[in-house]
Amino acid sequence: MKNHEPLLTILADCASACNYCSTACLAEEDVKKMADCIKLDMDCTEICRITASFIARGSDHAKHLLKECAEICTKCAEECGKHKTKHCQECAEACRKCAEACKAV
Repeated sequence: MKNHEPLLTILADCASACNYCSTACLAEEDVKKMADCIKLDMDCTEICRITASFIARGSDHAKHLLKECAEICTKCAEECGKHKTKHCQECAEACRKCAEACKAV
């Protein structure tokens, strides 16, 4: 995977957006309503971080993780997209961008 810097940046941005979103969701008035969003944010944060790590070290297993990362990012984007909060909308956008970047590799 040559020239992986742009993808690593997108993965890091998505992980940060998801991490921020999950924390912000915990401050929402009806936290129970945000439970699925928080769980997906946490999953997405972790898969983006581990995928970036595998890519950065040139692991043969990075391609497997890219597929899973795209799937989780897509699900997270769908869930966050259901909520009108700014943090959820920004997270959904970061997840969509990340899913597309992972699929493109």
